[in-house]
Parts: sequence; structure tokens; C-alpha cells
Amino acid sequence: MKAMPTNFLYIIDILGTFAFAVAGAFSAMEKKLDPFGVLVLAFVTAIGGGTLRDILIGNLPVGWLSNETATIVIFGSAIAAMFFSRYLKQFTTTLFLFDALGLGLFTIIGLEMGLSKDFSPGICIALGTITACFGGVIRDVFLNNVPLLFRKEIYAMACIAGGLLYFFLQYIQVEANFSRIASIIAIFTIRVLAFRFKLSLPAFYIERNKK
Repeated sequence: MKAMPTNFLYIIDILGTFAFAVAGAFSAMEKKLDPFGVLVLAFVTAIGGGTLRDILIGNLPVGWLSNETATIVIFGSAIAAMFFSRYLKQFTTTLFLFDALGLGLFTIIGLEMGLSKDFSPGICIALGTITACFGGVIRDVFLNNVPLLFRKEIYAMACIAGGLLYFFLQYIQVEANFSRIASIIAIFTIRVLAFRFKLSLPAFYIERNKK
């Protein structure tokens, strides 16, 4: 994650890194991994999507290799999560909220990276979705879980909806920082509401004949 063009985007980048690092750390602790495992999961969750995005657009070396702040935030967040987890009664809820927040923050970071490369809106939204989702995919694969991205839950669709909202607000000439904040809130809200009311995409299954 390289420095963004504005201080506001840089703050979003750091907040997203923190949120996903904490979410990764909590996921690891739910599986009762040792401290090294917690640190690894925090790291791959926070940088996985951004690394894939940078490779796809040729932004090399990938951002976190030249950004010491990101590494410090990730490891600091993981260590703090380990020390303060005992005070969190709603462990699963905390994990979910940090993951939802990171989803919104990193979608905007990826989207803005695409804009800086003069890509089309569709490609920018795809890059935002990749940035937000694929760290969680790697995390879930490491933990031997089916990634949320591939389940019925509304996950990537929240990123896409937030990206569409961002470009709509830009089209009607809303101030850029307001568009970013509104899109982040929209993604977070969609994710939370989908989880709360068990909203999901339709699923198609092949029914096997029972003998």
C-alpha cells in the first residue's frame, strides 16, 4: 500500500489495514492458533488483496514492501488484538464488524488506485472488489474455511454496490471526500444489514438422487 494522492486517502488506507489486520487476528484466535499464526493471518488478511491488485496493474514492487507504516500497523494491531481479546465478550461480532469496515475502506483504496491509472469505472470497481475481498479469501483458505466470497452471503456485491454509488456521486459532481465516505458507509451498511436479516444471493445446487 503506497502513499495515496491525498492525506484523506492515506488515512483510509491505514484504517483499512488496521481493520483487516484485527479481523485476521481474531479469525486466527477463533481457530486457536499460536501467536505466530495470529501474526501471519493478520498480515495476509491486510495485504493479500492489495498485493494481488498491484500485481495485476503492474504496480511493482507491491505497496507494502515500500511502506513500513503498513507493516507496523499490521503487527501492532495483531498484538493488541491478542492482548485485549479477553475483554471482548462478543468475539464473533467484533470480528464481523472489523471485517465489514475493512471491506468498505479497502474497496475505495482499490477503486482510487484504478482511477489513478485512468482505468474505466468497471475496471476500477473490480480492482476495489479485489482489494477488499482477496485478503479474506487467503485468510479463509489458510484456515481451511470456504471463503465468504464464494458463499451465498452478500460480500463482494456490497463492494460493487459501493463502487457504483461512488461513481454516481462523482457523476452528479459531489465532493470527492464525501463520495468516498458515503461509499464506505454504504458498503459497511449493506454488509451489516445482509448479515442481520440473512439476505443472500440465490444459490443453485445440484440435487443428488438419494438411494
